[in-house]
Amino acid sequence: MRMLFGVVGLLIALAVVGLLAKKQVTVAVPSAAVVPGTPPAAGASAQVQPQLTPVPDQIKAAVDAAMQQKRPGLDDN
Repeated sequence: MRMLFGVVGLLIALAVVGLLAKKQVTVAVPSAAVVPGTPPAAGASAQVQPQLTPVPDQIKAAVDAAMQQKRPGLDDN
C-alpha cells in the first residue's frame, strides 16, 4: 500500500512537471518569428521586426561610462 502511494505520487509529480514544461515551451516560442535578413510574411506589419542595432551600442556606452566612474569608499587609509 505504501509503495502504491509512492508510485502514484511520483506519477502525479511527473504529470505536473510535464504540464509546466509544456506550458513554458509554448509561451517561449513566438508564433510569428522573424529571422533577420528575411522579408516579413505577407500581411505582417512593419512593427514586427524591431531595430536591434542600437542596443549593443547603448550597452557599450553604458558600460564604458560605468567603468570611468570612481568607486566610492575605496580610500587608502
